[in-house]
Amino acid sequence: MHLAYPAVLAALLFCTGLYGVLARRNAILVLMSVELMLNAVNLNLVAFDVWLRDRLHSGQALTLFTIAIAAAEIGIGLAIVLAVHRNRGSSAVDRLRDTAETDEAETVPAGDDEDDAPADALTDPEDQATAAAGKAKKAEATP
Repeated sequence: MHLAYPAVLAALLFCTGLYGVLARRNAILVLMSVELMLNAVNLNLVAFDVWLRDRLHSGQALTLFTIAIAAAEIGIGLAIVLAVHRNRGSSAVDRLRDTAETDEAETVPAGDDEDDAPADALTDPEDQATAAAGKAKKAEATP
């Protein structure tokens, strides 16, 4: 068997998967494209194993590990996609940036609740201004 046939097929599969990762906006299609790329790698591993006539069949053994990693990756990926779809109502990759936390947690200093310490305990004017801004932002956020 010539090595060129499976190598060209693997290159085509990998390029198709790469196009799918770069061009698709649906997270499930991106995961399918990653699987296509991993299958292209598996095809190359098995083809070179047969071509080199390796007695240990290390290419086939590595292919089994790659299949196991791909199965774990698709399981975790689908769980993340389902969680995002439940929260956002869409599995579009472009809308995943909206899942980041807001800067509200960074602007409110820790320990500035009304129960923690009295307002006169803050002696630095910058701390008092920051605490007042944090309390005002917290009051705006609560309905």
